[in-house]
Amino acid sequence: MKLPQIYQYLDYRHYLKDYYEARKATRGSQFSYRSFARDGGFASPNFLKLVMEGQRNLGKEGIGAFIQALKLNKSEGSFFEALVYFNQAKDDQERSKRYEVLSRFKKFREVREIEASQFEYYNNWYHPVVRELTLLPEFKEDPDWIARRLYPPITKEQAAYSLKLLERLGFVARNAQGKLEATERVISTAKEVQNLAVGHFHRHMLEKARDSLSSTPPEWRDISSVTIALSKKGFLEAKRRIQDFRRELNVLLSEEKNPEVIYQLNFQIFNLSRLPWLN
Repeated sequence: MKLPQIYQYLDYRHYLKDYYEARKATRGSQFSYRSFARDGGFASPNFLKLVMEGQRNLGKEGIGAFIQALKLNKSEGSFFEALVYFNQAKDDQERSKRYEVLSRFKKFREVREIEASQFEYYNNWYHPVVRELTLLPEFKEDPDWIARRLYPPITKEQAAYSLKLLERLGFVARNAQGKLEATERVISTAKEVQNLAVGHFHRHMLEKARDSLSSTPPEWRDISSVTIALSKKGFLEAKRRIQDFRRELNVLLSEEKNPEVIYQLNFQIFNLSRLPWLN
């Protein structure tokens, strides 16, 4: 049985389990948690099992021991260390930074090229905006025109790269006349990366909404809120209605025949007190 390749994984615990099973399949009784622990210099074989099952985390010393036990080369060892820090990150902001580190490894990008590109699509607020910009009748495939059309403006270099990224992902394509047009393609990637990337995108857009309070005249924006006391049942009903309305509005506005400008439409409902049903 072939040993798994570390660059194919986004969860180091899954990698450890697959590695253990592959070694066990080829060496039988000669390979065990005890011999695995001995290879890494661990005093207790039980610790390895607890780590693999998610009951223990790895520190710097433990990472080094696993790299030794797994017989990883320098690059693989560095990737394993980055993967551990990604999986053990405390929040989405740290996870996002750790994922960017993973994306710098060439072999990881080769294996998960589309996934890394999709993360990048959401990681910068202007990529989805450039995609929507292609729907405008006066759209020009000119990085300078695109850069100046966005608010706030981006650089020509960012605009040019954004077009390349959109083409690579298939989010824009050339029609029979050679003009770039937005396609119907949707994001499809690993759930963990998708949640991380989309969360990052929403944080960007919330910042843009805050900035619009001082940069856009009130008559050309709408930012309103209501603070209410809800039960769990009431919250779920509110969430369902928001989702239905969002889908209905998306269909309605997508039929716009002569778009002139790009808007971002946000919906939020979030808790301002502790959630008792999570206890």
